[in-house]
Amino acid sequence: MRLGLYSITYLGMWYRGPALTVEELIGRAKEYGYDGIEIDGKRPHGSPLDLTKRRCQELRLKADDAGIDIYAVAANNDFSNPVPEQRESQLIYVRDLIRATADLGVKTLRVFAAWPGLTMTAEGARYTKARQVWRDAHLEIPPEQTWALCRDGLVEASRWAGDAGVTLALQNHAPVTNNPADMLRMIRDVDSPHVKACLDAPLAAKQGVTSMQDAAREVAGLQVLTHFGGEYQRAADGSILGLVRNPDETLTPEDYYLDFALGMQEIGYEGYTGYELCHPIPPVDGKPVGLDFADLNARLAAEYMRGVLAEATKAAVAGSSA
Repeated sequence: MRLGLYSITYLGMWYRGPALTVEELIGRAKEYGYDGIEIDGKRPHGSPLDLTKRRCQELRLKADDAGIDIYAVAANNDFSNPVPEQRESQLIYVRDLIRATADLGVKTLRVFAAWPGLTMTAEGARYTKARQVWRDAHLEIPPEQTWALCRDGLVEASRWAGDAGVTLALQNHAPVTNNPADMLRMIRDVDSPHVKACLDAPLAAKQGVTSMQDAAREVAGLQVLTHFGGEYQRAADGSILGLVRNPDETLTPEDYYLDFALGMQEIGYEGYTGYELCHPIPPVDGKPVGLDFADLNARLAAEYMRGVLAEATKAAVAGSSA
């Protein structure tokens, strides 16, 4: 796998401070040893409202000059809304983002089946209110109807993607696709060569997956994108450890990332794993975290994952020579 930096880390939502520009993001990726970047499909980074053809060409040249690949764009779409006007606005958003993805010279657009969104508060971004709104909108809607709305939206979007030479990477992200099995079922139901898988290990670990290698085998031939996340710290011996802050999390990255990397090697996946800092962050020493916190974690995450990938390669070589 190659190492990527997902721009949600620097969108100015999870820390106190300004968002980086995409140009500054390219600089961070270069400095920290990432191979490429994934651009989030909302302001200020990658909204199709701003990604004109000329802007896409500018970003492509900037990335090429830095030796950094733009390997994916990420949509924040919700095809599940039972209100037609809301759902159709989401289709327009994804259609235009497919256009922008192609204008960037990028082949992969990460998509959701459904996505509640988030809200900004004085303390930063929060999921709670948006999730409440999403639940309220679906209270009287049968789950099979919600599934059908998402499937139909992806079917329509897949046609635009095919015309533009873009692949939609469906993530195992709740709601609706609540685990890897749901993700694969949706991909089968859409039945398009332009819809593939974005199996993420941290999500899968929270969704009850106990063997990442088994999960990897299930997406063989479909996997086109993946992400890793979390917070990191350097131990006294110089090693880097993944932190667990959420009480719902029972696993640390050490519990599953090597297993996942070995699984990805087994199925021949050679794409990107992109780091994302994408969750509300508790105060540190009683103070809201700042941009320096995002910088530290992006730097440590790159070093950590390079070590995991090197260990996976070493294990694979040892296994083949045994």
